[in-house]
Amino acid sequence: MYAVNVRDHFMIAHSFQGEVFGPAQRMHGATYVVDLELRREALDADGIVVDIGLATQVLRDELAALNFRNLDEVPEFKGRNTTTEFLARVVFDRIAARIAAGAMGPHAAPTASSSGLQHMRVTLHESHVAWAAYEGALPVQGA
Repeated sequence: MYAVNVRDHFMIAHSFQGEVFGPAQRMHGATYVVDLELRREALDADGIVVDIGLATQVLRDELAALNFRNLDEVPEFKGRNTTTEFLARVVFDRIAARIAAGAMGPHAAPTASSSGLQHMRVTLHESHVAWAAYEGALPVQGA
């Protein structure tokens, strides 16, 4: 399987509910370095996994919606602990939707008639020693 990875970062504030989180129950900040890995079995007609420039821009756009936000105030996250694992899935789902909408080019979205991108992994690095990820198959469009 071929793979391409692009990287960016975003900064947030949030707090957690539950004793398991100890002092992180108080408001605190985090800066996440985000790796977006896109995979496919065969290269597209241009000989690439995906246009790296488009992948970088889509990642940047999606992270911009979270950057410098207090996630405790985002209605979509109300009542949820915005853990690193949770946020990895949020970023995954948002980027998967953008791929399906064609934001990464005409050969990126998997369809019944073309392979497209097949698998994606989103990793959020909390620090140089801790990270979490969400990965999965990208849904085939029109199936």
